[in-house]
Amino acid sequence: MIDNLEMSPAKPTESTALPIPLPPAGPTAFTIGFLTLLSDPSGVVGGYLLTNAWGRPLEFRMSTAVQPNRVQQILYGPTLTEYLHTDLIGKTLIEKTALAPALLVTDSVHALALRSRMNVPTLVIDATESVGLIKLSHARASVALAYSSRFASDRAAIEERLERVDPAVDLAEPFTRIREAVVEARKMGVTTRAA
Repeated sequence: MIDNLEMSPAKPTESTALPIPLPPAGPTAFTIGFLTLLSDPSGVVGGYLLTNAWGRPLEFRMSTAVQPNRVQQILYGPTLTEYLHTDLIGKTLIEKTALAPALLVTDSVHALALRSRMNVPTLVIDATESVGLIKLSHARASVALAYSSRFASDRAAIEERLERVDPAVDLAEPFTRIREAVVEARKMGVTTRAA
């Protein structure tokens, strides 16, 4: 008998959505998505925070832990991390939110591949590697920003969208909030409930 080796998508739990009213959709609504991926012995967990231009939370989602088995690790090989961060966790979390982000910021270089799956300029913060990345400094980030060189033409859109972010916002700061919220939610057992 052959088992199905397909990994099931990360399941954002419905109970993790914050009960904060969303602004009306339209040209004046500007949203920023922050995606973090955390690894621990139970697997990879994604946390996604959608904020307005002032850094105020609009919606929060997190995935259950995704733990590929040994056969999946062998079959996916070096593409496994990108697949987990991008297709299985990141894209799933973003698609479950009520509003699409105008700008996506992540702390995972592997999640930069989301740009090829979504029409949203995507930045990575504090990237240690530089192969295939274009570095960008901006007053809205206390750490270096970068984006994929495959999307070099995104620079103007990225700079325009960064200018719409409130000057008091540091694009690195929400990641601390997301990590703390994920840890707290896991303590409360939020991710053990079915979606």
